[in-house]
Amino acid sequence: MSPAPDGPAQTGPEEEPELVLSPSERMAHNSALRIAGGRKDVTSTQKALASIVLGFELIIVVLIGLTLFGLGTFEPRELGLYIGGGLALVIVVALAAMRRARVGIVIGWAVHALMLATGILLPAAALVGLLFTGLWVYCMIKGARIDRDRAAWIAAQLGR
Repeated sequence: MSPAPDGPAQTGPEEEPELVLSPSERMAHNSALRIAGGRKDVTSTQKALASIVLGFELIIVVLIGLTLFGLGTFEPRELGLYIGGGLALVIVVALAAMRRARVGIVIGWAVHALMLATGILLPAAALVGLLFTGLWVYCMIKGARIDRDRAAWIAAQLGR
């Protein structure tokens, strides 16, 4: 087809125009994939979403540890810091493992079980644990669906 007078060439109705990212969008996209352990040809939306949720949860876990310390929930008081630090360490291990294998997602599920268990020590943490667990479940379901849809789309494109 001929180019439109004031725009790019029109493609057929069944073809979608190629998505063009701005330099800042491309940099953000590449950074998110790199953090999630994505390589050039292999990307996982589920892993990217899991990394984001665990990253934010890491901040919350450190704050919960400081809260347990500040409230003097345990004797000795430092035990609250150890609990928060231990859970933060598990999150860091999950994030590191997620870059290489699916085991990071399994560790992420364990993190959420531990996060819900902190509700016994600090009732307000139960609410935060429920919110993050709900977000985690949503991201796992949607991420897997996006990955399946992308794989089907790629298979359809290669099958032309």
